[in-house]
Amino acid sequence: MAKNSPYTATFNDWLIGARTHTWPNAIAPVVVGTAVAIRHLGGTWATSSELIWVRALLAMIVAWSLIVGVNFANDYSDGIRGTDDEERVGPQRLTGSGLANPKHVKLAAFGFFGIAGVVGSILSIISGFWWLILIGILCVLAAWFYTGGKHPYGYMGLGEVMVFIFFGLVAVMGTELTQVGRISWEGALAACAVGAFSAANNVVNNLRDIPSDRESGKMTLAVKLGDERTRILYAVLVFGAFGLSIVMAVSTPWTLLALLALPLARKGYQPIKNGETGPALIASLRHSGKAMLVWSLLLGIGFILGGAPWVG
Repeated sequence: MAKNSPYTATFNDWLIGARTHTWPNAIAPVVVGTAVAIRHLGGTWATSSELIWVRALLAMIVAWSLIVGVNFANDYSDGIRGTDDEERVGPQRLTGSGLANPKHVKLAAFGFFGIAGVVGSILSIISGFWWLILIGILCVLAAWFYTGGKHPYGYMGLGEVMVFIFFGLVAVMGTELTQVGRISWEGALAACAVGAFSAANNVVNNLRDIPSDRESGKMTLAVKLGDERTRILYAVLVFGAFGLSIVMAVSTPWTLLALLALPLARKGYQPIKNGETGPALIASLRHSGKAMLVWSLLLGIGFILGGAPWVG
């Protein structure tokens, strides 16, 4: 971490620190979970639309607050450990570059965790599933201990697993549960697909940082697998999500609309396939996020059309 540096972070620096390119990881699961819920409400969804959109908005605030919170938490924890510095390949960090006071970055992280906790509790109570508050606590703990604490699991190669669980399974199925009171097989399958996409975004981020992470002792899954196998894992996760979109066509063929996002996914995969490293993978990360967002919107539209009585 930079020493004796003035804290000159601007609003734009803080926005970069919030890592907007990761926000699709929060948006996608709520979009898909809400769409699956609407699908199963069928002809009655219009009469419940106000309640659905209120709960969807609350779920979106929770997911977005968590992703921003975890990004600031990672910034803080990696920065004070020295695993981030001014020479890092990825987007500039607030703590590691010395732009912001580490205490302020930590405070920002817990501020967003607090928002997620309050809004998540409200959603849990109004939906009648108070025990989801306990799941929310686990989400916050997972967000902090990704790189925080004495033994961060992100340094043990478990980052992708936890991203799959919390920004895939929990986020999608939790959204559906709070809206219709149950979890369908489509919701479970969609949750796996979203989780695969989220994990893939984490994979490409860690693929880019293999050299610096290995040097600093940060044993991410990418470091453990090595360059070649990490690239294979990325392809399996991303294109596996599209494969699950095809399987979901058993519920409604409209889910095949999600395949229209394939060109974007291929654009994100190209640098990885070509063996690009360092800064070249930043573009891949950006395209992967866009592919995930477009894919989730198309899949969501497919589920909604599949449940619309006028479409049949």
